[in-house]
Amino acid sequence: MRIARFVVDSDPLYGIVEGQPGSEEITVINGDPFFNGVERTAVRHKLEDVRLLAPIIPRSKVIGVGRNFVEHAHELGNEVPPQPLLFLKPNTSVIGPNDPIVLPEFSEEVSYEAELCVVIGRICKDVPEERVDEVIFGYTCGNDLTARDVQQTDIQWARAKGFDTSAPLGPWIETELDPDDLYIKGWLNGELRQDGSTNQMVRGVRELVSIVSRAFTLLPGDVIMTGTPAGVDLLQAGDRYEIEVEGIGRLSNPVVRR
Repeated sequence: MRIARFVVDSDPLYGIVEGQPGSEEITVINGDPFFNGVERTAVRHKLEDVRLLAPIIPRSKVIGVGRNFVEHAHELGNEVPPQPLLFLKPNTSVIGPNDPIVLPEFSEEVSYEAELCVVIGRICKDVPEERVDEVIFGYTCGNDLTARDVQQTDIQWARAKGFDTSAPLGPWIETELDPDDLYIKGWLNGELRQDGSTNQMVRGVRELVSIVSRAFTLLPGDVIMTGTPAGVDLLQAGDRYEIEVEGIGRLSNPVVRR
């Protein structure tokens, strides 16, 4: 099931996206599916007639996982850490499909990172690996934007990873997906730059969620960004970066500098 968040006139709504590519429709659901469940209404819209938003604005946090692909770690001159490298992004970093990525004035070296993202569906803590599927609401695409020059000079990564618009998510949440062997691709201005698979992860999705839950109590709507394959490079104003994760869809965002 594909759960989207969208607007038609003003107030954000949730809905179920159904249909073949190019002819999808979205059925409005009552309330917030993270707390009310999925209850269809009789209201339907053509997908082309609505504006998709980020499928979730986390009430609590976005957790990133660094260097979870060997080739990506090596392309930046790093080794794979012995323990997962975790960091946080604020919910103000989240934007949705086609929203502009705004390059921050304090950085000249912002790079893209195509990622599979896990969306948590229930409050949980210290989740054993074999029960991780019970706490996952679904999956979406994400772009873990990073100010590389600031990352190298700041002791912590809060500014480099957490600036406004640094966490595009979308286009929707897919609730029925096996994350073990999915391609992750990214295109810069139509040119394929990233082409990897979740089977290349140092630590797979279920292991990561279990590890993250030992550090943080996870709440409904929290997002875990699971790492990026090799091929990262810098963005410039006027660029567009598109991400596709198998079984989910495509997330596309233009790049601007203000």
